[in-house]
Formats: sequence, C-alpha cells, structure tokens
Amino acid sequence: MFDLDACHAALTAPRPGLLTLEIPSPLGPLRLLACDGALCGIYMNLQNAPPASPGPTEPVLLRAAQQLHEYFAGTRRDFDLPLRPRGTNFQQTVWRALTEIPHGVTRSYVQLATAIGRPGACRAVGGANSKNPLAIVVPCHRVIGHHGALTGYAGGHDNKRWLLAHEATAPLVLR
Repeated sequence: MFDLDACHAALTAPRPGLLTLEIPSPLGPLRLLACDGALCGIYMNLQNAPPASPGPTEPVLLRAAQQLHEYFAGTRRDFDLPLRPRGTNFQQTVWRALTEIPHGVTRSYVQLATAIGRPGACRAVGGANSKNPLAIVVPCHRVIGHHGALTGYAGGHDNKRWLLAHEATAPLVLR
C-alpha cells in the first residue's frame, strides 16, 4: 500500500550535507544553499528550494550573502564564488554560457544557443535556462526573447524586470 505520509516526509526531509541561509533582498527573501563548500542554489520566494539544514556559519553562504548585498547595492557586477549546480551536461553547458553574459547586457535564446554551438536548440536552451538553480549569480535573467520580449523567469516576471532595470542603471562604485 502507498504511504502518502512517508512519501511526503522523505521529500521534505533535509538532504544530508545541504545547508541553507535565508537573506533579505529587494526581491524578497533569497534562500541560499551550499553543499561541499560550494554554492549550489539561490532560490527566490516563488521557487521551491530543496529542503536543507540551517547553515549560517558555512563560509560560502556568508560570502554569497555579502556578494549579493554588494550586487544589490550596485557595487558588484561579477561574483567570485565556488559554484556546484546540479544538472545534466547540457544544462551545465548552458549555465556556463550564462556566466559569460556581461552585467547590463541581454542575449536572446537564439544567441545563447549559437554561443554554445547548438543554434537549433533554442527551446532546449530555454528549458535549461529555466532550471538554473543559481539565480542572479548565474544570470539567467539576462536572457530574453528574440525580439526583446521578457520571457519566462522562474523567479517571476516582476523580479526579472527589476533585475534588468537594476543592472541597466546601477553605477559601479569603485572599491
């Protein structure tokens, strides 16, 4: 017999080794996840983050929180964090290509597919983009439709619009 309670408990139990820290942001709370000393997830309040144990003293979580604070303050454009997103080889390729899109610049799905050597894979690129577990740091929000339209964003259209406007207007303060 199927035990719904046992199934739910297994799905919502924290994964061993997965640590979390929630931080405030202009977009609402962000849930940061770390595993094995690397950042493996940043989730906005609209997204379902995997269950994890509190880990506020994990160094990578503290570094990520500081760098995100600097990004939102307009003093950081690039992130310097160890990353370990989980995904297929194709998703990993797309996510690496996302990190090459400069701050304040957008690319279309066609351009991104071409950049990874798969010009006919626009829909697959869109699918990989939507599965990016590292919002903001791996800037999937910089990908737009072919004619400049804002397309889907796992963190919500309003957050995508806010991030693009922030990057277009945020002056860089030299440190």
